[in-house]
Amino acid sequence: MRQPVYFISHGGGPWPWMPDPTSNYAALTAALKSIPTALPQPPRAILMISAHWITSGRLKITSHPQPGMVYDYHGFPANTYEIHYPAPGSPRLTARLQDILSAKNISVTEDSRRGYDHGAFVPAYVMYPKAQVPMVQLSIEAGFDPAWHQALGAVLQPLRDENILIIGSGLSFHNLRSFGPTGREPSALFDAWLQDTLINSSPEQRQAQLLHWEDAPAARICHPMEDHLVPLFVASGAAGSDAATCFHHETNASGGLTVSSFRFG
Repeated sequence: MRQPVYFISHGGGPWPWMPDPTSNYAALTAALKSIPTALPQPPRAILMISAHWITSGRLKITSHPQPGMVYDYHGFPANTYEIHYPAPGSPRLTARLQDILSAKNISVTEDSRRGYDHGAFVPAYVMYPKAQVPMVQLSIEAGFDPAWHQALGAVLQPLRDENILIIGSGLSFHNLRSFGPTGREPSALFDAWLQDTLINSSPEQRQAQLLHWEDAPAARICHPMEDHLVPLFVASGAAGSDAATCFHHETNASGGLTVSSFRFG
């Protein structure tokens, strides 16, 4: 039974452990909590492609059987640097990734020291607070080439038939200088383009239009650096011919932003 693919807007920093996440992140919380119940069966493992792990020259895969934590955020309360999300790794999935990527001449290596960054452990915690589902992270490539990352996603597509849940974790809007009211208009413009591209276009049109994402309205305002959009390229490639739906949409996030998350299949 084939698992769907997700692209999620993962929110800001370690928000589930902040004093009042329920009011600011109620919509995202509900959306992430809905994922396990919307799957055809409990996944054997999660493959998480996070915007927060960028490598150059070769991809990397987490390989520790019990990964640690990467607190890749700054200026948050002391308790957020003591978070521990104890989901196990999956040596079996790591080995499988190594095989299928190497077979396509994609340079890749295992990383036994890398832990879960907040693009991975934050959404995973909301989805599976008991940390019962193993998780492996795969890095993105520093060139951020959309065609290359969509092709990477296509290589990963067979994992869906092996009961692996593929999640691209980024943000549909990521300009830290424009969080709040100044981001209201550009985020709405770019989100409307995303909705049209992902939902109202055929899979072939979707993949072609994502190659030219910089031509979208307010694209470079919303993504001065496209690291948080790259997981969407991977998700689109892994989706293949599957249609997309929007399962999380807000128009007043972080004081005025339009943000969305999508499911393929």
